[in-house]
Amino acid sequence: MPVRLGVLDVGSNTVHLLVVDAHRGGHPTPMTSEKVELRLAENLDRSGALTKAGADALVRTVQKAGVAATAAGCADLLAFATSALRDATNSAAVLARVRDETGVSLEVLPGEDEARYTFLAVRRWYGWSAGRLLVLDIGGGSLELAAGRDEHPAAAASLPLGAGRLTREWFPTDPPSRRRIDALRAHLDEQLAPVARRLRRAGPPELAVGTSKTFRSLARLTGAAPSSAGPRTRRVLTDVGLRQLAAFITRMSAGDLAELEGVSPSRAHQLVAGALVAEAAMRALKIPQLEICPWALREGVILRRLDTLDATSRPPTDRTDRSAQDSPGGLGRLTTYEARCTG
Repeated sequence: MPVRLGVLDVGSNTVHLLVVDAHRGGHPTPMTSEKVELRLAENLDRSGALTKAGADALVRTVQKAGVAATAAGCADLLAFATSALRDATNSAAVLARVRDETGVSLEVLPGEDEARYTFLAVRRWYGWSAGRLLVLDIGGGSLELAAGRDEHPAAAASLPLGAGRLTREWFPTDPPSRRRIDALRAHLDEQLAPVARRLRRAGPPELAVGTSKTFRSLARLTGAAPSSAGPRTRRVLTDVGLRQLAAFITRMSAGDLAELEGVSPSRAHQLVAGALVAEAAMRALKIPQLEICPWALREGVILRRLDTLDATSRPPTDRTDRSAQDSPGGLGRLTTYEARCTG
């Protein structure tokens, strides 16, 4: 019997409500999708706290999303936040305010859990025949990486190398200077080297995959088919194509980048940093090309929730199950990826 689920993803750039119909073992069918550009990461003050204006906007947006999820007939709303709220020094106070004023409990996902949920989604998309996977996801605030042969990655990591974060921290001018670009490249190589060594210990990937808007835009700019071609259309980003693209776009202003096909005007200013992260990650991991997967974090959260439906529908038998049923909102019933896998 299909169940209607809502997933509310509060990211560094956008708040995205996705409503799907799904059942355990089945393919989640998207019903509605709503996005609001909040740019929470750009509303952190010098102390790292989310500003009152940012918190006000978040409360309003979550309130509307909760109403929309109820109107859509969602049996459950899986609400989570990623890098921006994870990093905010007043995160606990903001989350409490959101819960008190909207009734929605946002759960802040640890970075490595982001990587694991995304890995699960990619594994389910490609299936077991894809063999050992390596998965990269560039967000606004962080970069997630995971590798392994099973549904649960053998290695997962999250680094503060998101496209929006790096743009704010490294590029004071538009377009960025060559000196700042070179400095960021050196920083990326330094940060990625130890993580790349750890991921390579999981074995050489038989398929390397990129997810996220950043990778989709980069692939489109290097000649991949547009999203309108459908999710089953194969899209590839090569290291050669990416290097050529980076050499081109690093000389362009955000206004000019926004005119390029496949580039969202609201994220054009982050494109150069995103390209440099992708380039550095592929270089560190010795990846000649990435396939672009349409499923990512939100789908991983949905799939893991469906996997636990049988367990959460039973009467509570221990303290963990009771606390799960007592929690009316939020991702979850169980608070970590590992706990959800054993539920």
